[in-house]
Amino acid sequence: MSAAAFLRQARVVIVIGKGGVGKTTVSAALARAASLAGIDSLVVEIEGKGGLASAFEYPGELDYRETVLHPGDASKGEGEVRGRTLRADEALVEYLEEHAMGRLSKRLLSAGAVDVVATAVPGIKDILVLGKVKQLEREHPAELIILDAPASGHAISFLAGAGSLLDAVRAGPIRAQAQDVVDLLTDPNRSQVLIVTLAEEMPVNEAAEVAAAVEDQVGAHLGPVVVNAVYPKRESLPRDTPAAALAEQNSIHLRPGEAEALDAAAKSRHGRNELQERHLRRLRELLPLPQVELPFLFTASIGGRELDRLAVSMAAALEALD
Repeated sequence: MSAAAFLRQARVVIVIGKGGVGKTTVSAALARAASLAGIDSLVVEIEGKGGLASAFEYPGELDYRETVLHPGDASKGEGEVRGRTLRADEALVEYLEEHAMGRLSKRLLSAGAVDVVATAVPGIKDILVLGKVKQLEREHPAELIILDAPASGHAISFLAGAGSLLDAVRAGPIRAQAQDVVDLLTDPNRSQVLIVTLAEEMPVNEAAEVAAAVEDQVGAHLGPVVVNAVYPKRESLPRDTPAAALAEQNSIHLRPGEAEALDAAAKSRHGRNELQERHLRRLRELLPLPQVELPFLFTASIGGRELDRLAVSMAAALEALD
């Protein structure tokens, strides 16, 4: 399957994962991979922590308006990447303004009405945000919408809220909005969920739990699981030959202490690789989904160059899927 074919399977891709696994970075890499495949994309931040803008080296923070993060290069067949944040209060104001209630919207916002309504109707904030995502999907502002969802602790309640409201509200615009959101989330031709994890014990456990919750409580379609920050596999590294012997074989002079440091580094690296492989096998057992692996980047931050590396790796992994 080509990367373009995969990215055109559903118009909305929802990226979720435990905090710290690189969910926002994966969202950015997915958008850049779409760009390389000639697909225009819109990345939507929910938590708005700024990681998306910095990954594209955008000088500033994203807000409710769409911003071009990567213009693409038409001569290379690249698509455009745009970004924005979504917040419940701004979504409510926009909804009321579109229905000729602009004055009311400003009064509600200044009075903190969204918080009042959220207390009276649990889940309404999530419905407002997902309702806007549904509107964007229908209006086709981009070929692909990537939703950088909340961390998995909140992601399930965020996605399942619409279904809960259907049980609680029997009629009216809130129920209609909730039904539209449920229809979007449960249609595999319109949306799919990508779970991001690390090849570590707790993230793997949580990925399996989140996957079960997404299917059981949300009814959404699961795409491949993305394993982020995978160390390169170096099976060719010698395990039992001391660094001093290798240096002598290759006529390399080592200063005092260097052989011991190299031996310790090799032992640590082999141990990490073995641990990583064990968790990748366990992930396959717990979660029988295709795996997309992204490499660990030995850098303190993610910028344009690093993002391009991840995007190329993402595209290659998607093309390797059956």
